[in-house]
Amino acid sequence: MVTADRHDHGPASGVSGSDARWLSGALALILAFMVGEVVAGLAAHSLALISDAAHMLTDAASIALVLITARLAARPPTGGYTYGLKRTEIMSAQANGITLVLLAAWLCYTAIRRLLSPHPVAGGTVLVVALVGVAVNVAATLLIARASGRGPGGHWHSGRGHSGRGHSGRDGGGPAQSLNVAGAFKHILTDLYAFAATAVAGLIIVLTGFVRADAIATLIVVVLMLHAGAGLIRDSGRIFLEAAPAGLDPAEVGAAMAARRNVTEVHDLHIWEITSGLPAASAHVLVAPGEDCHAVRADLEAFLGSQYGITHATLQVDHAALRGDHPPGPGGPDPAQHCDDAHGPAYRPAGQS
Repeated sequence: MVTADRHDHGPASGVSGSDARWLSGALALILAFMVGEVVAGLAAHSLALISDAAHMLTDAASIALVLITARLAARPPTGGYTYGLKRTEIMSAQANGITLVLLAAWLCYTAIRRLLSPHPVAGGTVLVVALVGVAVNVAATLLIARASGRGPGGHWHSGRGHSGRGHSGRDGGGPAQSLNVAGAFKHILTDLYAFAATAVAGLIIVLTGFVRADAIATLIVVVLMLHAGAGLIRDSGRIFLEAAPAGLDPAEVGAAMAARRNVTEVHDLHIWEITSGLPAASAHVLVAPGEDCHAVRADLEAFLGSQYGITHATLQVDHAALRGDHPPGPGGPDPAQHCDDAHGPAYRPAGQS
């Protein structure tokens, strides 16, 4: 029996020293503008500005958590934490998502009240502050994009394809992408759209005096917040539940492994993410009698890394029993002869049922 574990835990936080400087700059910019926006929102009696400021507070919190959890995730494994503290960033991402959803619920309730009982709103102040907010968010978005490794066309290197590009978050040799940094980016991008809606509301109020536009803009912000928050909760929840990386089909991986040279069966296959951008897999592999288990294991490791980005693979490799050694199960040796409690289907080369 050969058991091998490719130890490539990598910098899963996705935040380097230079990234931290860009994120810190974005944090300072957001905090400074947020204080001014709260004052302006109260003075103008604008719920849209106050909701934007509240969302900016979650922006600031998300960036601060990125910086804090990146330091925690970089600590080496100690004691019972055999993977270190890499999942602190997933906890942070889920907290960001829940905060967005809860804040959206409160703003939705308040906006509906404003629609039913409108308050006077200083449209000129709303318009000016919203336009400044657009500029601030564009600047913050650019700063975070520098830290996030956004690819051409504005796409995350999430590695959700698998034709020479892995699920580890590496695309063309780029760094692993952090779900936490992605969460901070979504916060800022949502705020950018929200400020655009608020600016339109301010212009409508100035031109027509229709003060309900302020509450309508708030509801648009609510929809954006719910979309971003639900996405973060879903993505972080998949990692907590040990699901395979999104877009990666374990059955496809198992079949591909079974099709490799000298492999007769793959079972007990598990694929999960330790943290965003760090997929892992374990499996029990049966090798044709008389063939080199070490060579098969090395081939499978290289295959999983190059085709699926799975660079942390733990493989138990055994020789398959000859058919005359025991009564065969359907299509080949019985996995129970090797595993006391095998999970999931067994994958065999094409032509074996």
